[in-house]
Amino acid sequence: MEHRIEESELIINKDGSVFHLHLKPGELADNIILVGDPGRVRTVASFFDSIELERSNREFISITGTYKNIRFTVVATGIGTDNIDIVVNELDALVNVDFKTRKVKKELKSLNMVRIGTSGSLQHDLPVDSCLLSSKAIGFDGLLNFYAGRNEVVDIEFEQHFKTALQWNPLLTSPYVVDASPKLLKKLAQNNFAQGVTISAPGFYGPQGRVIRLQIQDKEINDKISNFIHEQHKITNYEMECSAIYGLSKLLGHHAATVCAIIANRKAGTYSKDYKPVIKKLIQQVLDSLV
Repeated sequence: MEHRIEESELIINKDGSVFHLHLKPGELADNIILVGDPGRVRTVASFFDSIELERSNREFISITGTYKNIRFTVVATGIGTDNIDIVVNELDALVNVDFKTRKVKKELKSLNMVRIGTSGSLQHDLPVDSCLLSSKAIGFDGLLNFYAGRNEVVDIEFEQHFKTALQWNPLLTSPYVVDASPKLLKKLAQNNFAQGVTISAPGFYGPQGRVIRLQIQDKEINDKISNFIHEQHKITNYEMECSAIYGLSKLLGHHAATVCAIIANRKAGTYSKDYKPVIKKLIQQVLDSLV
């Protein structure tokens, strides 16, 4: 007998929308742009030829519309992998769960999810105002470790090499490493973005090696990360969402990729004077890659 998902596990609002996103089945496009900043939703939607609907709840703002006759939904996730856990699971439920019977559909749908974000470079040769396509993501957050099947979707050899090379502190959550979708990577690579390995940190300050008043456990961690190489892969940047998007998408059968504008270079100590034009150009490049 097919499993019925209880009301406490998948909360559906009285209007038939999913709990946090306030979207209903059918309101979600197959092509999804994820942005951290709720204010960036309107920027992405400004490229749409038409707007079908808008939804808003807390930091989760969504607009569905069309771009060059292709339907897109842009969703603001807010900051952090904890929010990504909400967003990706609810996006999946909207297309793969029958809200009336509360059962998983027999025919499953795969979504395309591309995160457009901002990031800090960990390499001298990745300057501010450039863009980075994340071929792999390393999660410092531990989110994927809560899910069964994580070993089937991660790069275990990379994980082990990384933990050994950095003498990983056992008090920290065990990092996980997940690849981007090869399909989306191929589409987005046509823009000649730099490519690299992205770390998703569970915070902006200490977890990314920043010191203001609080000291961090390993003062050399960013140098160790910048110097680390696994096969041909270098770690290029920090942000706060990519790993969970990649991990959950792999487990659920969706396609995911991330492109970030580099707004700070941690090695050079530099910060972009105005990254908004870079973001606007990046949005158009991503949309054009998906149509």
